[in-house]
Amino acid sequence: MIETYNYEGKGYHPFLIREGWQVAQLNYVEKHGLDDIDQIEVHNQSDEAFILFKGKAVLVEVQIEQEDIHFNCQYMKPGVTYNIPAGTWHEIAMDRDAEIIIIERANTHKQDCSYSKLTESQKQILYSKIKDQLS
Repeated sequence: MIETYNYEGKGYHPFLIREGWQVAQLNYVEKHGLDDIDQIEVHNQSDEAFILFKGKAVLVEVQIEQEDIHFNCQYMKPGVTYNIPAGTWHEIAMDRDAEIIIIERANTHKQDCSYSKLTESQKQILYSKIKDQLS
């Protein structure tokens, strides 16, 4: 039996959940835009893989060193799998047409997420780096 899934709503939606892993879709939603991200997240126990299949997106790896924060931005190419290893702070910036598939440990979004708010100056640096990736 072939199962099919399609999610047309906004935001994050896990749709294929099996023993120990899940597939979800992330469609554009506020706070994941190209210039409105206000926090970053980390999963300490699970890698998280991303595949862009529509729109434009930038995957952001964040390195935190005491008081300094550094953003490594990667323009995502459709059909390419990108992995964020467990313990890596990250975020994703998307245009309004973006749709992304996420593969991760089951219930990561419920059990293994920590968040950190960005300061105004950090947000401006991040938005500038995202814009650079899109040009």
